[in-house]
Amino acid sequence: MFTPRERVARVVNFQPADRVPIDLGGMKATGIAVKAYNALKKRIGLSTPTRIWDPKFMIAHVEEEVRQRFHLDVVPLDVSSVSDELRPECEWVPMALYEGAEGLMPPGTMIGEDDRGRWVLMDADGRPTTLRMPREGYYFDDISFDRPGMGIRPSQFQPEATFSDEQLRAVEARADFLFSHTDYAVLGWGGGVCFLGLSLITDRSSNVTMGCPTQWMTMLITEKELCHEMMGRSVDAAISRLSLLSEVIGNKCFAWGIAADDAGTQRGEFIHPDLWAEMIKPHYARLCAWVHAHTEWKTFLHSCGSVYHLIPHMIEAGVDILNPVQTSAANMEPERLKREFGGKLVFWGGGCDTQHVLGNGSPEEVRTHVRERLALFKPEGGYVFTQVHNIQPNVPPENIVAMLDAAYEHGVF
Repeated sequence: MFTPRERVARVVNFQPADRVPIDLGGMKATGIAVKAYNALKKRIGLSTPTRIWDPKFMIAHVEEEVRQRFHLDVVPLDVSSVSDELRPECEWVPMALYEGAEGLMPPGTMIGEDDRGRWVLMDADGRPTTLRMPREGYYFDDISFDRPGMGIRPSQFQPEATFSDEQLRAVEARADFLFSHTDYAVLGWGGGVCFLGLSLITDRSSNVTMGCPTQWMTMLITEKELCHEMMGRSVDAAISRLSLLSEVIGNKCFAWGIAADDAGTQRGEFIHPDLWAEMIKPHYARLCAWVHAHTEWKTFLHSCGSVYHLIPHMIEAGVDILNPVQTSAANMEPERLKREFGGKLVFWGGGCDTQHVLGNGSPEEVRTHVRERLALFKPEGGYVFTQVHNIQPNVPPENIVAMLDAAYEHGVF
């Protein structure tokens, strides 16, 4: 019998373990919506207030009682929220934005209303941001992208290359606590890159509005040298940030999230794989090479959608772990992924189809589905169980219980 930390370490190194590790809430794309989490807590008899980890996407903090009940193996160390985690509960903000989504928002959170009656996430000075949620909605959407009159100004793109002393002290304290007082595997996140997503071109640390993804996609073809230079700046900044983090964390994390970079749609890749290999791959390779040369961390990449044709390039670039393994997208059949890339890449996800099964099937159908997925992904290791991306607000709690219990029961080697 291994501890969670030992179990994850063995599995991500393709070594034998006692069972497949289970993750729920180890990062913000393996989490659970507040409404679904509250229903799950009620079902298992837990009545504590829920902390809302991510107000934008209304994702819940997973509590220790839930980790214990469902045999979870992973805890997050997220730079963006670690300072809040150290604040006392009395400083958290009670709030309910829709039915079943009651909880405690991070300290300082302010929600307003616009002239259309939508919820508005406010900034630290009480001014409205571009994040809006309809009254009947579940998430905040950013309405800033591709608006008239906006354009990318490359000379002003200055990605943040450091963290404040307060952030680093909080990260160090949280890492020390998780490593010394728990036996969970610690997954780190923060300070990475995002090339095909939106954070590269909406980097708010520079106070420059660059919400123009359509222009950026065009530039990848028409202004290649400039794009390489901008992405190079982004990697330079990421290396600077990760260097600071590695100094205060050391080997207390087993892996670090280098990017949340959604390169796929439901039907295929965002851009042609040849263009991805030409423009994006070299920058991933430089970042992964630095991580492998200067830390003991595995490199963890989150990339949604159909990315089948990019996976060989990701492996060559040095990506160790892929999430969310969106098996419902084109070309992402689990048996195909395992057959072609098993032993070369750790699959972190794909354990339950959240588009078609988890929210719509019966508990027995969910159990059968999970058992079948484990039979495909489990052999020879290199697999961590979690559902495809976050559990949505309307998923019945009995289905969540069925999924996690089946993962534990059928994950034994």
